[in-house]
Amino acid sequence: MSESQGLDRIDRRLLQLLAKDARRSNKELAAEVGLAPSSCHARVRRLIDEGHLRGFHAHVEPAAMGVTVRAIVFVQARHHEKQLLDSFWDFLVALPEVIDTFYVAGSHDLLVHVAVRDVEHLRELVSSRISAHPAIGRLETSLIFRHHHEPSLPDYVKQPRASRKAAS
Repeated sequence: MSESQGLDRIDRRLLQLLAKDARRSNKELAAEVGLAPSSCHARVRRLIDEGHLRGFHAHVEPAAMGVTVRAIVFVQARHHEKQLLDSFWDFLVALPEVIDTFYVAGSHDLLVHVAVRDVEHLRELVSSRISAHPAIGRLETSLIFRHHHEPSLPDYVKQPRASRKAAS
């Protein structure tokens, strides 16, 4: 196994396969990575126990939940005091409309991905609830017209030199 990550190529492949389709059977996973089903099951269990797999999710069509508008709210903090920013972070992640929160570097401090019923719901959320927090310096909101989310991450862990030669 790679010392830097504690994961070998089979572990990383299992993570990629499950990220794309968490409903794959253990038998399918085992065949895909070349393991016996019992060995595959043990690896998946270990990936869960070690926190590498943090959950299994379904991709839900937003309209099925009454969501017709999604937006990104760009936030600039008034002050960069840790306690105030931590309080604001906790406030945001507790809002049911917030589906992603990013603390970033650059011209904004946070990017907040929200899902709402309609434009009026968005206006109320941003102007009455989010902007009322004492951490807010400036807000900017952009509607999302189209969105793609890639469920799996690219594998940037380098293979040992001997493995690359053997693959050639």
